[in-house]
Amino acid sequence: MSTTTATGEQTLVNYSTDNGVAIIELTNAPANTYSYEMMSQLDAAILKARFDDEVYVIVLRGAGDKFFSAGAEIAMLNAVTPTFKYYFCLHANETLTRLEQTPKLVIAALNGHTVGGGLEIALACDIRIARKGAGKVGLPELNLGVLPGTGGTQRMARALPKNKAIELMAEARLMDFEEARDLGLINYIYESDGFWDKVMEYAHSFCPPNKASKAVGRLKRSVQSGSEVSFSEALAIERELQQLCFQSDDAKEGIAAYQEKRKPTFKARN
Repeated sequence: MSTTTATGEQTLVNYSTDNGVAIIELTNAPANTYSYEMMSQLDAAILKARFDDEVYVIVLRGAGDKFFSAGAEIAMLNAVTPTFKYYFCLHANETLTRLEQTPKLVIAALNGHTVGGGLEIALACDIRIARKGAGKVGLPELNLGVLPGTGGTQRMARALPKNKAIELMAEARLMDFEEARDLGLINYIYESDGFWDKVMEYAHSFCPPNKASKAVGRLKRSVQSGSEVSFSEALAIERELQQLCFQSDDAKEGIAAYQEKRKPTFKARN
């Protein structure tokens, strides 16, 4: 449930940390729909997690157990001018690109229905984990006479074969989590009981000393940036990021541990 700050601003995004994991929670009941105000708070939370040296993984979730997010507030879109709608979509594009380009692993915990702009947010995350039987997923914007306009057409077409992406968006069809997993839109489905604990256990597995978190972030950056340029340029990005890894204490520890036949212990910073 959203709250109000001392200045009277409604809190639509909660931010907290747990042993190296930043938790960003969408809290606009009942469906965690987003407005410009919520997207601004999400943008601020992403930047806060990005700049925090004690944060290695980011987890996004929706408040409650029915919705991750149902996307943009329809009443808001109905009330504003076309110019406002354009800048609203532009800012959402910028926010989700910032999330996608942050060199820290981002996990979407799909605790409920993830539709429209909610799926567009999830598609900007690196790994998507759904709660079994908790809802549907899809981009049904065409039913409103519009297209998925905050990155949906582009990220869906990069996540799936182009013909399949067009089919799903043109039909405006919602699917269960199992079908989405089979298509590759969802990575894992966890049982409802203990869902959040399992998500956090998975998130913590990418934090030091378990994983070389800087290498995970650089791997993500190599994939995200490399996929947008030519292959030769992508290889150059990969080489430069690899060189940064080679210079790190984590690489020294990982290689030494392999030779010594022991489990590596990675550092919090290097």
